[in-house]
Amino acid sequence: MIQSLSFAQRGDVAELTLDRPNVHNAFDDVLIAELTATLQRLDGDPSIRAVVLTGRGNTFSAGADLHWMRGMIGASTEANRADSLRLATLLRTLNFLSKPTLARVNGSAYGGGVGLLACCDIAIGVEGTKFALTEVKLGIVPAVVSPYVMEKIGPGHMRRYALTAERFDADEARRIGLVDDVVDADDLDSHAEKLIAMLLQNGPAAMTAIKQLIFSLQGRPFDQSVVRETAEGIARIRASDEGKEGISAFLEKRRPAWDREPNDV
Repeated sequence: MIQSLSFAQRGDVAELTLDRPNVHNAFDDVLIAELTATLQRLDGDPSIRAVVLTGRGNTFSAGADLHWMRGMIGASTEANRADSLRLATLLRTLNFLSKPTLARVNGSAYGGGVGLLACCDIAIGVEGTKFALTEVKLGIVPAVVSPYVMEKIGPGHMRRYALTAERFDADEARRIGLVDDVVDADDLDSHAEKLIAMLLQNGPAAMTAIKQLIFSLQGRPFDQSVVRETAEGIARIRASDEGKEGISAFLEKRRPAWDREPNDV
């Protein structure tokens, strides 16, 4: 039985809601396990074409639950390592999910909560939302989330905000690349729906291939191996059933088989 996470499926879209509003959706071992298992299941579910991650109440996630972390104070290095690896597995699962992911940042995000939204493909935030990498205030470091956050905001911004632990607002989060769009609270749902509608118009396999392509190209020099791999990639997708259907639909001026939503998004 799921305790700390709410799940809803609307058509082709899975909505995951961090459901611990009494502690500002801070995560503990239970929430980490539930979210990891749910994402792994969705990754292999062909009926799901997009995943939305949000929080219950007026906070996205306050990061790690300090009451839960208190239990690790007296634990051994090995126990702490195993605990950290569970969070690392969650973040990796979310970051490399084969489906497009949207973070609906309904409120403030701190520490590990910043890491969660950084692992999503698209992030939209509410005006007035506050963000911070607060770990250093506790004498610890944002080690597990750092690869994903730094990929989003770059090492320069990471150095400032991880060292100062200062809070910054949604406009600054957009400026440094942590979130893509900032909207009024009343417009959050409609903006999320608009983005989801755009995703559902696109070929599911093509979107998975795009994510794989981006990950495979990160940090690589533009050499002959990249030329060969990208050429092979487009050849495969064009020869696939989805590629043939998409090109045929365009030429025949009709919607492709996967586009079951209205086009006027």
